[in-house]
Amino acid sequence: MKHIIEVNGIKVYAFHGCLPEEGKIGGNYTVDVSMATNFGSAAISDQLSETIDYVDVNRIVVEEMAVRSKLIEHAGQRIVNRIKKEIKNVHSLRVKVVKICPPINGDVNNVAIIIEG
Repeated sequence: MKHIIEVNGIKVYAFHGCLPEEGKIGGNYTVDVSMATNFGSAAISDQLSETIDYVDVNRIVVEEMAVRSKLIEHAGQRIVNRIKKEIKNVHSLRVKVVKICPPINGDVNNVAIIIEG
């Protein structure tokens, strides 16, 4: 049986981007995290200690998004690295970082990167 835990739409205001203005003004981002795990024990025992705590996932995302990067690719990889390091029983992981209204001289809602592994 496959178990997936998702923490979606984590909203952060961050200062990523190649333009100097982006480092001063900042912008809105959302992050989605999907983790394959095994929460069979937690489903039976009803104990948080036997599954992934959403609070920990949110904290890692917020902390890593607070560190300025030129590229959301870099911020996304830091999130992946921290989750793999700090959260037990993550068999595979998908992180999506969305930059809302990017300054790319076009009418676009957002740009996004996805890292799976």
